[in-house]
Amino acid sequence: MKPYTMDFDVKARDFSSAGESSSKFRKTLLMLSIPSDIVRRASIAAYEAEMNIVIHSYGGKMHFEIYKDKIVIVAEDTGPGIKDLELAMKEGYSTAPKEVIEMGFGAGMGLPNMKRNADTMEIVNHDESGTKIVMTINF
Repeated sequence: MKPYTMDFDVKARDFSSAGESSSKFRKTLLMLSIPSDIVRRASIAAYEAEMNIVIHSYGGKMHFEIYKDKIVIVAEDTGPGIKDLELAMKEGYSTAPKEVIEMGFGAGMGLPNMKRNADTMEIVNHDESGTKIVMTINF
């Protein structure tokens, strides 16, 4: 069975539309009667991934696949990559610019929240050419 798919472009530093793809994804999950705890976990993981693209990259894409028993979220960007992945996985560690933190974003919880809410998470990190994160949430 083919999954229901959704794709969105995400612009770097566009805080006026940041979170739109995650919001549309959440609304679709609710429309498809996905269990609420799964909607919550998937929405958090998607939002954090989308915000990481907005804050840390030169732009990217969000791709969603909704199956009858799982959700796959792919966040891929053309940013500078993650310099120290182990450090970036620690709660509270952030490389967000000062002006982004002053807006209330970039608290260093993005990757830890994604990992916490996904059943599996794979990060393909290309120094100086972007990052791809693939998360799966089973139900």
